[in-house]
Amino acid sequence: MARMHWSRCAVAVASARGRSSSAASRVGAALVTSLLLVACGSDTSTAGSSSGATGTSPTAGAQPNATVVRIVDGDTIIASVGGRDQRIRFIGMNTPESVDPRRPVECFGHEASAHLKSLLHAGDRLRLVRDVEPRDKYGRLLAYVYRSSDGLFVNLTQVSDGYAQVLTIPPNIAHVDDFRVAERQAREAHRGLWSACLHQ
Repeated sequence: MARMHWSRCAVAVASARGRSSSAASRVGAALVTSLLLVACGSDTSTAGSSSGATGTSPTAGAQPNATVVRIVDGDTIIASVGGRDQRIRFIGMNTPESVDPRRPVECFGHEASAHLKSLLHAGDRLRLVRDVEPRDKYGRLLAYVYRSSDGLFVNLTQVSDGYAQVLTIPPNIAHVDDFRVAERQAREAHRGLWSACLHQ
């Protein structure tokens, strides 16, 4: 099974996207990002290819590098990577808590978990794509998760369907704009937790 890896391309792309907030600088950063993506080629094991708001990605048909073992909750799974079970935390989004024994189940927590279970099943092949920082402080592998069979961008789908909110933790920001657009559309359409959880 192919090993996950990340390169200087991912770092450069994320840096270009995250620089100045001025209009001129954003245009310049967008141009630099486009050139970097062309230069980086089609290495889908690193972040960089924009998915848009549809939830699909050019990773469709790319070689899978992981297999689903089980779903933990709405933003975490156990997957077999290189023959080892790894806890995978989805980058860029956060779902309501449903499994932490120290905390009460939050509004739409069970629904978010159930929705992820409808998207991914044990044995499904995945394409995991890293950003700049590979693991969080808990040792979980951080990834953009794509369903290998059709390229579905699972992180984005959880947000766009209203089961997750955007959670941006630099330097992993490759798809932050996609997530923000998806969240705004879900909120405006009152999808999922945006209709059920009035405190959100």
